[in-house]
Amino acid sequence: MNEGRIVKVSGPLVVAEGMQDADMFDVVRVGDQGLIGEIIEMRGDRASIQVYEETAGLGPGAKVVSTGVPLSVELGPGMLENIYDGIQRPLTEMLEISGPNIKRGIDLKALSRTKRWKFVPTVEAGQRVQAGDVIGTVKETVIVEIKIMVPYGIEGVVKEIESGDFTVEDVVCVVEKDDGTLADITMMQKWPVRRGRPYKEKLVPEMPLLTGQRVIDTLFPIAKGGVAAVPGPFGSGKTVVQHQLAKWADADIVVYIGCGERGNEMTDVLMEFPELKDPKSGEPLMKRTVLIANTSDMPVAAREASIYTGITIAEFYRDMGYSVALMADSTSRWAEALREMSGRLEEMPGEEGYPAYLASRLAQFYERAGRVVCLGFDGREGALSAIGAVSPPGGDISEPVSQATLRIVKVFWGLDANLAYARHFPAINWLTSYSLYIDRLSKWFADNVNKEFPELRSETMKLLQEEAELQEIVQLVGVDALSFQDQFKLEACKSIREDYLHQNAFHEIDTYASTNKQYKMLKLILEYYRQGSEAIDKGADYNKVVSMPIRETIGRFKYVEESEVDKQFEVLMEELRKGIQELISQGGEQDD
Repeated sequence: MNEGRIVKVSGPLVVAEGMQDADMFDVVRVGDQGLIGEIIEMRGDRASIQVYEETAGLGPGAKVVSTGVPLSVELGPGMLENIYDGIQRPLTEMLEISGPNIKRGIDLKALSRTKRWKFVPTVEAGQRVQAGDVIGTVKETVIVEIKIMVPYGIEGVVKEIESGDFTVEDVVCVVEKDDGTLADITMMQKWPVRRGRPYKEKLVPEMPLLTGQRVIDTLFPIAKGGVAAVPGPFGSGKTVVQHQLAKWADADIVVYIGCGERGNEMTDVLMEFPELKDPKSGEPLMKRTVLIANTSDMPVAAREASIYTGITIAEFYRDMGYSVALMADSTSRWAEALREMSGRLEEMPGEEGYPAYLASRLAQFYERAGRVVCLGFDGREGALSAIGAVSPPGGDISEPVSQATLRIVKVFWGLDANLAYARHFPAINWLTSYSLYIDRLSKWFADNVNKEFPELRSETMKLLQEEAELQEIVQLVGVDALSFQDQFKLEACKSIREDYLHQNAFHEIDTYASTNKQYKMLKLILEYYRQGSEAIDKGADYNKVVSMPIRETIGRFKYVEESEVDKQFEVLMEELRKGIQELISQGGEQDD
């Protein structure tokens, strides 16, 4: 182990000399309390270290000891239902040791060394295995079965395999490698957080990550293995959108990173998730969730590490063949941590003081998402979808973090403060948002929902854009100057906005809408528009078409139970047809 001495302390940055034998990104222990740090710059025998704990009281001359290993996470059974800080220390155990305030220098193992897990082998002695092959399973929670995989770099023949209850450190399998050496395999792996976990092949995303949020699934879908950004000003609902996605996204595992956000928002997650029932299994949602909390009052350097900790954990579950959804809230706070450390390192600042490498660091994070063929003989597929919230100051998305993010991600859900103040949730602006996965996902929606669905989406977007143009005319000359057809178009768009795109996150039924329900809701609204337009053309009274009772019933269709959707849809379609025919015949009688 290499030992040096502190020569400078600047907030979370510590400079030590005598560190010539240490390497970049080595984890070090700083001072008598053994504060955890990581080397981020080397100049001769001087190492610049970002310390993941409060550095008050440290001074020149204090010792610094390198552990010789990079910042790594422990991967194995015991992570689900857990809440970690930015460097994977379990906060529940820290509470028991130090109370509500985290004491400095606490060194805790991420995975319990005493808890025993029932290991069920899936291979036999004499069988050939390679990195990524599943050698056994552990039922971690009632929902999730963990797959114990051969660690990267090991290939050979299984010499011994055990069955029974073991801790994460016990050897459960021995593999004889091709060079004749033996490799012991435990249920726990360690992996450096700044290095992406390997896979065989990256695949094209072809399936949507369904969220049950109508504005997302219908207008701006994200693919499984895709990347999305949710920028928006303060109070526009970024956190609520991410909570909704964490609750309802069609993913097997959820990794939620609270990176530099307010403590009360993380508290909401901690209070809500154990109460929430997983829609697939009926069990608490926490049974398939890992939480990483690094709130705004916690050390700034750990905020930078928390993003990497979270995505490495997510990659581990992806490698088992699961679909994983990762929520990072928010990457702006992470970028601010980068900026602070860069400033203390006296690096040349880029735009708005952010380091010149901001865009490449963001790209390194988002590029670790994707749909992949995992390592191993079985060729299983896994997907990791990354959704990052961005908090631009004053809601100005021309700032560097938003712009660097938009160059990388393929889905942009732009939150609008005006919509949020108008109590329109989700406050995703349909005129500024986009999804570059639409063309690729259209076939899936046509095959699995309804062949009409992509056409309905296109028609909806066209109507909403035309509404924006008409609204400009209305502001100049008033609504009465428009033709009845254009006035009716505005009414139809009002229905799309208020009855379809608006969704109540706290309503028992409206909080989630299946793709079948989304299709039928949209079909009803657009059918009302089509038939109403036709009726007005044929001489029906405009005011009667606009005030048809069926319109209000269609608006309440969002509150219909999923089991009643198909039946109610048929009834409403028939009522609509009859009502329109009646208005057309009344219009014909008036003409006579």
